[in-house]
Amino acid sequence: MDTGNTQDEHEGRDTEAVSRFVERFAAQLADAGMQRMAARVFAQLLASDSAAMTSAELSEALQISPAAVSGAVSYLTQVNMVSREREPGSRRDRYVLHNELWYETFTRRDQVLTLWEKTLREGAAGLGADTPAGSRIAETAAFFEFLQHELLGMMDRWRTHRATLDLP
Repeated sequence: MDTGNTQDEHEGRDTEAVSRFVERFAAQLADAGMQRMAARVFAQLLASDSAAMTSAELSEALQISPAAVSGAVSYLTQVNMVSREREPGSRRDRYVLHNELWYETFTRRDQVLTLWEKTLREGAAGLGADTPAGSRIAETAAFFEFLQHELLGMMDRWRTHRATLDLP
């Protein structure tokens, strides 16, 4: 029942402020290329203390249909940002953010960069390094190789830096 109070009784938070954050971050994720509904579900899970919610909880929080939640969760599961877990003693699923979400997401990008680099190098060789297209593709492969190397070093530096932070 809606009491008109904007404070979340369970968490002591201003639900309107949480909703504004969720919608703002979701819009930024969508602008960056993520599916809009998946971005909203992801942002809502991120804003949840437990980092886990049921379909019904997501539907209520976001004012969307269970079908919209299902489609969003399918996408988030496919890109390994969310897992589906069965609630103990229940037939309901909970959708859970992965631990070290951003670290894992960027680490998986490393695998994509490796694949792209390999394909680009093969493409450059097939087109000929002395052609404009071959040269452009070779430069793109070199960029991905550089990016991959920098990403690995950056992730190592993040782990070292994270250890110095006062985080749970």
